[in-house]
Amino acid sequence: MREIDVIIDSYETAKSADVPCVLATVVHVEGSSYRRAGARMLIDENGLMTGAISGGCLEGDALRKALHALHKSKNKLVTYDTSDEEDAVIGAQLGCNGVIQVLFEPIDFKYEENPIELLKQANREKKLMIIGTFFHLEKSKDQIGTTFLIDEDLQIHGKELEPKLNNQLTADCKSAFEDNASLFREYAVDQERHYVFLEVFSRPTMLVLVGAGNDAQMLAQMAEVLGWDIVVTDGRPTHASSDRFASSCQVVVAKPEEVLHQIEVTNRTAFVLMTHNYAYDLSVLKALLNKSEIPYIGILGPKKKYQRMLDDLANEGIELNEDQLAKIHAPVGLEIGAETPAEIGLSILSEIQSVLAGTKGGKLKEKEGPIHLKKNNEFKRIIIE
Repeated sequence: MREIDVIIDSYETAKSADVPCVLATVVHVEGSSYRRAGARMLIDENGLMTGAISGGCLEGDALRKALHALHKSKNKLVTYDTSDEEDAVIGAQLGCNGVIQVLFEPIDFKYEENPIELLKQANREKKLMIIGTFFHLEKSKDQIGTTFLIDEDLQIHGKELEPKLNNQLTADCKSAFEDNASLFREYAVDQERHYVFLEVFSRPTMLVLVGAGNDAQMLAQMAEVLGWDIVVTDGRPTHASSDRFASSCQVVVAKPEEVLHQIEVTNRTAFVLMTHNYAYDLSVLKALLNKSEIPYIGILGPKKKYQRMLDDLANEGIELNEDQLAKIHAPVGLEIGAETPAEIGLSILSEIQSVLAGTKGGKLKEKEGPIHLKKNNEFKRIIIE
């Protein structure tokens, strides 16, 4: 289950029991930090914390700040400077070397568009959404908070925005959708400054396991821990059975040519062909080649199996182009010396994560520059007349 799902579940529990709670959101990071902007944690008045905004170093003080915001019934922005070794609040010598802005928002259960309800709406959607959170780096200013969603059709849901802001926000959200990257903006309007975090809220990765053998069971279990949506499909009803997989998995019994009929494919859908039936895998591969939005196709087995597939496709007059070849990973997985089903699963899932994140999947110690990409991390100041 994804962290956001657990946070929403905790919110529903608190709401049903009428236990006041606060949402803490990392809205900006300058420098290094364990979690990036968009990390969230829900804290209730009893001190129960769900989610995380750091590796554990900030949570203790965050609890105190959350309870203070709850007592005041007012949004609060807190700055944590982990590069300051003299900071007695979070402890010296953490080694993160980052400045982290965390927004605390008391949740009004009666308000139908409170920050968690907006998160719930974004989480339900199959398409990309942008969550808009206003805050101010001057602590004396009002912290407006999480106020709206914008969908890919640029329709705004939530609080009505100032007319002068609306056009510029829409244009910036369009840019964020095109780049699939969150943005930070500082809008100058009539002597006032508005800081906003435009967070691209991605749909979860969908993993389609073509094959329902014992190795698929292990892979499905591991992907579930990552919070991915999982579909298992096979032509054998004895294998493709809901009894053999977690309840969160969608299990489909289908002929190879029917596999795609019951799956909504997006640019975050990864396929792994692992039926151990050459003809079945080949038929599914042939169908997948026509879906340009699929970013990843993994094929379990040796290189000679994949070469045989290419030869058989060529004999049918099907020549793969560069884009099609680039998205096929055969043999599937990263080279980590995997032998057991769990190790092989780790290898496969790591490669999928790497591909979807657009990284090379190498060793971090050999990476030049920062671990996390800093793209669009700076506030872009825009004057709105």
